Amino acid sequence: MPPHLTALADSLPSTVPFVGPETQERNNGRPFRARLGANENGFGASPKVAAAMAAAAGDMWKYGDPENYDLTQALAQHLGIEPSQIAVGEGIDGLLGLAVRLFVEPCATVVTSLGGYPTFNYHVAGFGAQLHTVPYKGNHEDPEALLAAVLKIKPAMVYFANPDNPMSTCWPAEDVVRMIEGVPDDVMLILDEAYGEFAPAGTLPPIDLIRPNMLRMRTFSKAYGLAGMRCGYAIGEAEVIRAFDKVRNHFGMSRMTQVAALAALEDQAHLAETVKKVERCRERLTRIAEENGLSALPSATNFVAIDCGSDGAYALRVLQELGRRDIFVRKPMTPGLDHYIRVSCGPDAEIDMFAQALPAALEAAGKA
Repeated sequence: MPPHLTALADSLPSTVPFVGPETQERNNGRPFRARLGANENGFGASPKVAAAMAAAAGDMWKYGDPENYDLTQALAQHLGIEPSQIAVGEGIDGLLGLAVRLFVEPCATVVTSLGGYPTFNYHVAGFGAQLHTVPYKGNHEDPEALLAAVLKIKPAMVYFANPDNPMSTCWPAEDVVRMIEGVPDDVMLILDEAYGEFAPAGTLPPIDLIRPNMLRMRTFSKAYGLAGMRCGYAIGEAEVIRAFDKVRNHFGMSRMTQVAALAALEDQAHLAETVKKVERCRERLTRIAEENGLSALPSATNFVAIDCGSDGAYALRVLQELGRRDIFVRKPMTPGLDHYIRVSCGPDAEIDMFAQALPAALEAAGKA
């Protein structure tokens, strides 16, 4: 008899939060011409990153520093907080899994938004907890409704992303602070700020707003252009951050990832230029939508949500028709949000391809 899965593992579906573009390319038998669906930074990392990685290549026989010391010190100096208030990990996705493992008992309840970031939900299910979801308020997550749910059902954890994925919207810092102040001391608030560098001024609460029941998540995958390196960090009260040492993979951060993230952080001029490129691309994607009789949401991220003007089934056909033209985009699947497609910012050549393919995709979707 082979070993049995645990009852929890056996109950879970064999699925992943996202089907990668590589999987779709293998299924299609050809590569995408434009990769605009994963909210990667197609403008790329700082050239100083590649130089630092090349210089470090000869040291890859060594494990990475299990304390992530140099990167943690640099982040603390950059942010103006203490190194003890930062935990580095394998992207926000990895840190979310650790946070759920640390603070959510099996069968406990977790509050999140219906249609919000699915990887968080994946971790909650994987550790045997239950989700309570709160609908969006129009095209925004609803912090007031999330807080009301927290006060009513007393969950172990609540998740809130600002700016938001998948709709690209955001709330000003004062609204976020109001939610933070309302969450009871015994509920852990996860504040996902993955897209914070792209958001308008006044979106992120002050960095020194640190509480024992809050973890703020940030990443090198988006603005810094290092999605392939998997590096994120959590900001929190020192005792909470220290708890990550109980469960994390101490050698999970490769030496090359540490080198790359440190070089990226040091080149703030490149980061500023990337943010400008994203702003220009968001404007262009909005124009492309309007030229095709569609509308786009104002974006606080590095992607634009475009309303396809009909229902979710039509938007799905638009996405599929773009895929047939080798243009990779994604879309929300939750009713009420599913009539949008989501297009990542990227280099002009790839946006040109999207602009050229969209009219025919819309026409074909309408005939299907």
